[in-house]
Formats: sequence, structure tokens, C-alpha cells
Amino acid sequence: MEQNNDGNLSQVRHVVLVLSGKGGVGKSTITTELALALRHADKKVGILDIDLCGPSIPRMLNVGRTEVHQCDSGWVPVYTDAQKSLALMSIGFLLEDPDEAVVWRGPKKTALIGQFVSDVAWGELDVLLVDTPPGTSDEHMAVLENLKKHRVDGAILVTTPQAVSTGDVRREITFCKKTGVRILGIVENMSGFVCPHCSVSDPT
Repeated sequence: MEQNNDGNLSQVRHVVLVLSGKGGVGKSTITTELALALRHADKKVGILDIDLCGPSIPRMLNVGRTEVHQCDSGWVPVYTDAQKSLALMSIGFLLEDPDEAVVWRGPKKTALIGQFVSDVAWGELDVLLVDTPPGTSDEHMAVLENLKKHRVDGAILVTTPQAVSTGDVRREITFCKKTGVRILGIVENMSGFVCPHCSVSDPT
């Protein structure tokens, strides 16, 4: 077990939050794509999926029903490859039925997030991506509270072009400013470009 104040995060070089103000904007997709891109660049990556009511990362990474084991340092993350270059922890692994609804009050969610942050034996990682639920709720505050002893490098915000989504992401920007989280960038997902000269669309 690690002996410094960072505990199981002591060998994690960078922590990046993935945030969205609105659900359904592709935040988990962006998290997955970032993880795969970093792994392609020969980085060791972890994903902490704290979207407790909608854990979709295991499905996106094609990780089936997997039992989570424990070691002396805590929970052992699920690895998606034999080289152990991509590690994952999600509440999806703790549910008996993947279609089961998580109907929990705030304190129980906060306690589980605390366990996820402190009790997962991540080992050596270049980047830990934290996939969060939409909004600025108890879950987000619980993550920041539990990461206080460890440096959070910043957040990537995900939105779509619709006015409702861009309005919500403005509130997410305010949340980051109030909590002192550096904004690394904003991804406008599900957008496209129409050439002003030839009117040919180029979806991105």
C-alpha cells in the first residue's frame, strides 16, 4: 500500500475531469475516445466512471460482466487489454443486473465516490479521466472533496450546438471558476460545418 498522502493516487501523474451541463451530449463517448487516443500514444490510462445512475463506459469499451476483486490496497480496476494500459472502475461492475436502477440518496452516492477515489488500486497511470454525471450536483462536489489532496489538472467540458446545451455549459464554466478547476478545453460534439460558398455540409 502506498504510504504518502495521495494513497492509491500516488502514482497517477494527471487527473482530468470530463464535465457536461446537460445529459446526452456525448460526454462518455468523449471520455472513451480520449482514453483510446492516449493509449494509442503509449500512455497508461484509467477511467473512473462516477456517473452512478447511467454508467455507460463499460459498454462503450466492450467490457462484459466482470467481477471486481480486492487486493491489500483496495479494489483492483478492470483492465480492457492484456498489457493493462487501460484501467476502468465503474458502478456498472457492482450491479447484479446491468439494467438495475441506482436509486440512492446523496450520502450513499457520496460515500461510494469517496471509495472510488481512495480505494481503487490504480497503480502507475499517466492520466486518470473522471467521467462525471451531467450538472453540478453532489457527485461533483464529492469528487473534488476527495481529490483535494491530489492535484486535479483541469476539466474538459462537453456540449452540443443546441441553445439549451450551450446555456447549460455556461453554468458548468461558472462551477469550474467557483471551485478553482482549470478548464482545459470545450468540445462541441455532434456539430457540423456548412461551407458559406458552396453550401456543402461536412458533419464532424
